[in-house]
Amino acid sequence: MATTHANKLNALYTQFAPGMPLVPEDLATLGISADLAVHYVRAGWLTRLARGVYCRPNDALALYPCLLLLQRRFKGLHVGGKSALDWYGVRQYVAQQPVLHLYGWTAGRVPEWFTERFPAAYHRKRLFDEHPDALLHVGPFENRSDAPQVSAPERALLELLSEVGVRQPLQEARELVESADRLRADVLRTLLQHCTSVKTVRLCLQLGREAALPWSSTLDPVTLPTGSSRPWVSRSTDGLLVLPP
Repeated sequence: MATTHANKLNALYTQFAPGMPLVPEDLATLGISADLAVHYVRAGWLTRLARGVYCRPNDALALYPCLLLLQRRFKGLHVGGKSALDWYGVRQYVAQQPVLHLYGWTAGRVPEWFTERFPAAYHRKRLFDEHPDALLHVGPFENRSDAPQVSAPERALLELLSEVGVRQPLQEARELVESADRLRADVLRTLLQHCTSVKTVRLCLQLGREAALPWSSTLDPVTLPTGSSRPWVSRSTDGLLVLPP
């Protein structure tokens, strides 16, 4: 029994990557039951972060493994909007402790054990006509197998624009659009064609034209869901936002 116990502890400390949060399913692969996990917590061999979430003592949690765990619990979860643009180097200001913008299909709250370490905001948003198991232009960051899901720059920009008038200042969005001069026109066109927000489509076209960006000149508004022939009007903290058709 002592040998089996030692083998399980050795596996616990060697078979999982540093900084990885552990859940009962992970522990079960090592033969560690729920009761044994409680014993390990009491003995100081495991640290309980929340109900059903653990880490090894003195193990600083890493962002990528934590996001991979959240992806298992939130349908369609991915890094998007301003955060995804920042990961690709499209930014205006460097915040000392930036908020990580996460998007998903289901309502919920990011757990405290995560936000205490990585300040984050979760947005339940269905901006595109798509399926949560096959999100448009969302994939592992830098195509790495151990990386979390993240929006492509083109999708991230539209997610950012969808927040204008709600949580996103217009001026900052305008500056970020001006910095996004290398977007792929074909990818952006596909996303706009599947976009369910008239405001987002119109705002993308308008800001792209204002900045005379290369991708803007290739987008034909006639082929995009820009809504009716009437202006789109909304009042926010930025003032009155008027988007022509």
